[in-house]
Amino acid sequence: ALRSGLAGLKVLLLNISRAVTRDVLITFSPTEGPGMPNVTEKGKAGKIQLPREIFQSLSSRTVRVVVTVLNIQQLGMFEEVNQTGRVLNDTVVGITVGEMSISGLQDPVQLTFSHEQLPHDITPQCVFWDPSRGQAGGWNSSGCVTQPGDKGTVCSCNHLTFFTLLLNPALDGSTAEALMAIATAGCGVAMAFSIFTIAFCIFLRCRSSFEKTLRVNLGLHVNLMGSLFLLNLAFLLNSGLSSGTQLGTCKLLAGLTHYCLLCCFTWTALEGCHFYLLFVKVLGIYIHHYLAKLCLVGWGFPTLVVGVAGAIGTYGEYSIQTTDHQVIAHMCWITSEYLLVHYITNCGYFGLIFLFNMAVFGVVTQKSCCLKGTGAVQGDRKDWKVALVVVGLFCLLGATWALAFMSHGTSSATVLYLFTILNSLQGIFTFIWLVVLYYPKTKETIGSLSHIIRHDKTTTVTQ
Repeated sequence: ALRSGLAGLKVLLLNISRAVTRDVLITFSPTEGPGMPNVTEKGKAGKIQLPREIFQSLSSRTVRVVVTVLNIQQLGMFEEVNQTGRVLNDTVVGITVGEMSISGLQDPVQLTFSHEQLPHDITPQCVFWDPSRGQAGGWNSSGCVTQPGDKGTVCSCNHLTFFTLLLNPALDGSTAEALMAIATAGCGVAMAFSIFTIAFCIFLRCRSSFEKTLRVNLGLHVNLMGSLFLLNLAFLLNSGLSSGTQLGTCKLLAGLTHYCLLCCFTWTALEGCHFYLLFVKVLGIYIHHYLAKLCLVGWGFPTLVVGVAGAIGTYGEYSIQTTDHQVIAHMCWITSEYLLVHYITNCGYFGLIFLFNMAVFGVVTQKSCCLKGTGAVQGDRKDWKVALVVVGLFCLLGATWALAFMSHGTSSATVLYLFTILNSLQGIFTFIWLVVLYYPKTKETIGSLSHIIRHDKTTTVTQ
């Protein structure tokens, strides 16, 4: 046996006779690299078991076996585009026997990757590097069986190449199906309460006793809930019609869904801007055709983005897969080749909106607490109503969508459930928030946003 190594690369060379009567055992570790069983400390090392079937079928008397242990972080190799799982200890093990390509083994090669007990939200997966996968290669699990354990995972594969153990988010088939069922039911509930909220806002706007500022507030809420209604409707149409549709129809469904999502984000941003003008600038709304201009931005800007995305061929069929790459659903959405468009127009766009709206939320909450503490807002408004108003404002400014950022990578399935359920209930939260805020049982609207606005205006004038 001959061992050699460089930074991030360790190699073991063996000459094995075809007359071997036992399976060949080799140990490896991320730090020591590959070696014979007596070299690396027992219990902490991984293990490779090469079946004697490989050598007995050879024509030559001896064959050279090369075992390579690579640290892919140091070497900058085996980087898959849009990879969600992480490689255990950044370690990849390569096995070659002679000059041949060996596959279809009846007695598979076994690799045991040693590790501590994994968290419940992590699913190990045995994979090998497939150069033909994707644009620059990727991980593939075909021909490998994963047997997870408390102290290690055994990978049984019917071929020889470069192997590793991926630690994936625990999105198995049953979890994914449950999430789809919750999302479908939640869309129906959200659509119903969106209609209730729109009708309630229109009813309040028709009451002559409300001042202009509150009429603008209600107009904004109507547009936001309208975009939320359309988004849920587009999702139901997409999930129901995407399978088996023609490419042109699928592109239209994808564009419609993307448009509705961007409209929802944009109107969330406009709600934040509106609250900024009311509470930070304290100028009131004296812009000519203010609501009409907001509608031009709220419904027009997403049209521009979707038009550009559609022109470059962004939309098509997108497959939702489990950790073992089993397709559980087809959606008409941004295709895998244009995921950068998704990251920019959806993740990046909402990220900026979320940061701004949370800053506005902090200012509004701070002003409300200060006014209540100084006695500027009188009355005996119950604490649970105040808390409900704050939670409703939190949801109105899009806070529940932020869970999408936490559901990436190695996060738990619990976050995915929370994201699906809370966004399904967004329409209910907004409806309850509006009822508590704008339709009190008595003539007092003590502690409401309108009183805070009026107090800020008075304070500004006196100063």
